[in-house]
Amino acid sequence: MAFELVDRASGAAKFTATRCDLVFGSNAQLRSVAEVYAGSDDEARFAEDFVKLWDKVMMLDRYDVRS
Repeated sequence: MAFELVDRASGAAKFTATRCDLVFGSNAQLRSVAEVYAGSDDEARFAEDFVKLWDKVMMLDRYDVRS
């Protein structure tokens, strides 16, 4: 989905932006990560990475289970 900024006087499109452009336009690193996971074929990759990172964060203060 793309969004366009249209000049009211001429009716011509001046700028075109995607959803990622609008949300992450000012942060290039965050935008690149979002575009990787936004692909339709990367749902499994996102799920695997999310579970791995969630486990890491949840285990950071679990001194009783560390080896």
